[in-house]
Amino acid sequence: MKKSDRRLALVRYVQENPFATDEQLAERFGVSIPTIRLDRAVLQIPEARERIRRVATGQHDSVRAMAQEEVLGEISELQLNRYAVSTLAIQPAHVFTRTRIVRGHILFGQLNSLAVAVTDADVVLTAKTELRFHHSVALGDTVLGRVDVVARRFGATKCRAVSMCNGEVVVDGTIWVVQPKEISPPGVTL
Repeated sequence: MKKSDRRLALVRYVQENPFATDEQLAERFGVSIPTIRLDRAVLQIPEARERIRRVATGQHDSVRAMAQEEVLGEISELQLNRYAVSTLAIQPAHVFTRTRIVRGHILFGQLNSLAVAVTDADVVLTAKTELRFHHSVALGDTVLGRVDVVARRFGATKCRAVSMCNGEVVVDGTIWVVQPKEISPPGVTL
């Protein structure tokens, strides 16, 4: 691939995958990490941390059903009762020691916490999930999770959930959450 074609493709790819690291970009385009850094400098594309920070500043609403630090991953966008997006940088605590593959409950937890966070209520519980796991995720990867509210009826919210890593769908499916009327945690009146 010619340099000009690679740089054009790099701009498009980073727009679609703003959390891609230099290592991932180098592998994707079959060049060295210093070459990717040079391309980014010429194209004025910030490094991954800055791109993540810029996306995170686009967050609009605040989580009501849980504390922000209880969400698995960093929320980058949140529109209550519409959609929520988060990124999860895979750390050693998230993976099996021997294989360095992410534990399934971590990927589920990211999407489930987004489904709870997107619901505009003080108390939200998971009622049902139907998720398919398509690909494994490894230590050092960054997972982009997105949950979109697709229906709301009688205190129940149906959410479409998708996790992506390196441009591929990792997990997708549906999560239903409910706002129980009979459960009242200490200090909360429903």
